[in-house]
Amino acid sequence: MKKSSTEWQAEKGLEKLFGADGCISGCSGNRGQPEIMTTWAGRQKAALQEGEDCMAAYKDEERGTWYVSFHYYDWTGKNKRKLKRGFKTRKEALEWEQHFRMREESNRDMTFGDFWKSYEMDMKPKLKENTWNTKEAVVKSKILPYFKDKKMKDIRAKDIITWQNMISAQRGADGKPFKPTYLKTIQSELSALFNHAVRFYELKENSVIKAGPLGKGKADEMNFWTKEEYLKFIEAVKDKPVSYYAFQILYWCGLRLGELLALCVSDIDTKNKILHITKSYQRIGGRDVITDPKTPKSKRDVSIPDFLCGELEQYLGMLYGYMPTDRIFQISKSYLHHEMDRGAKAAGVKRIRIHDIRHSSVSLLINMGFTAVAIGNRVGHESADITYRYAHMFPSEQKEMAVMLNEAFVMEQLEKSGQ
Repeated sequence: MKKSSTEWQAEKGLEKLFGADGCISGCSGNRGQPEIMTTWAGRQKAALQEGEDCMAAYKDEERGTWYVSFHYYDWTGKNKRKLKRGFKTRKEALEWEQHFRMREESNRDMTFGDFWKSYEMDMKPKLKENTWNTKEAVVKSKILPYFKDKKMKDIRAKDIITWQNMISAQRGADGKPFKPTYLKTIQSELSALFNHAVRFYELKENSVIKAGPLGKGKADEMNFWTKEEYLKFIEAVKDKPVSYYAFQILYWCGLRLGELLALCVSDIDTKNKILHITKSYQRIGGRDVITDPKTPKSKRDVSIPDFLCGELEQYLGMLYGYMPTDRIFQISKSYLHHEMDRGAKAAGVKRIRIHDIRHSSVSLLINMGFTAVAIGNRVGHESADITYRYAHMFPSEQKEMAVMLNEAFVMEQLEKSGQ
């Protein structure tokens, strides 16, 4: 079949780029056995910015779109040709080729630092902004400094263990070792990167799994207030209405802080005594960011106690000129942290985190005899999570289980003896 002018142009471009034997121009080593650059992402970025003739895109005059046609070496070292059409712009075509090459060559020579850039390209658009910022902070401060120049294929379990020991020996700003839960979070981020490389970039295995765990997932203890402690605290902050009503909702409804700060006038249904939880609020980079709640289960309606419903009617009456879509608590997290300090000191109760008020709410419901399923529905958790996180707070059920098991055994023994 006769070749089109654009296809002939593509082949000439490939010959210029790879040479007659398919070797990338400018590569070192024997012809036919090219050495892939260990800083591939950096080279490709330079190619895009400076016009280096390392990649080429071609215009399909008939379709009015762009395409790329190039040779590459797969993980077995075999020379293959790739053709991809349909790009709207030359830049999109070149970026696709860059990403393709990185993916195909990652199992051989991509460094961890280059893979992180590829991971960012894959995952950042899919994650909430705050979630990505948290992940990025952990990776850049605790993982990249150690692994960035190592080739992905060369990182072994022994390297992970060495890194684990180094991280375990580090100290935080307070001079204390990192908490086991934080160590586990750090390793989870590293493992997520390797899992992504295994699933999508043909890395052979996740060396983090072979190295074993770091830290632990469950905190040693859970701080919370008893109902009596909370009542002392709330009296101490009653002089500031916005603080009083915010903490009342946190405690009696079990909301997360982001859910509280996202509440709008239209989310408060005092007629039916319901809070509509449909979103979460974050302050990121000086911007107000509204996202979906933490999990799908978090979207829920929370019934409001009668006394709190009356209080919220009073509070809404103070918000003159507020529209239905306006947030009712236009305050910062730091403001509430300050109020926690002030209230706990004045009330003479221990200082807990703001999130621990949620634990306190769950503790209260457990003491009232509600099931894990009912509590999970109210606070936006799966019942299994409630059972796991708060198992130590279900003493009555544990005792009841022991009594029933004892009765079952005793009855069996009595039947055997004929009594």
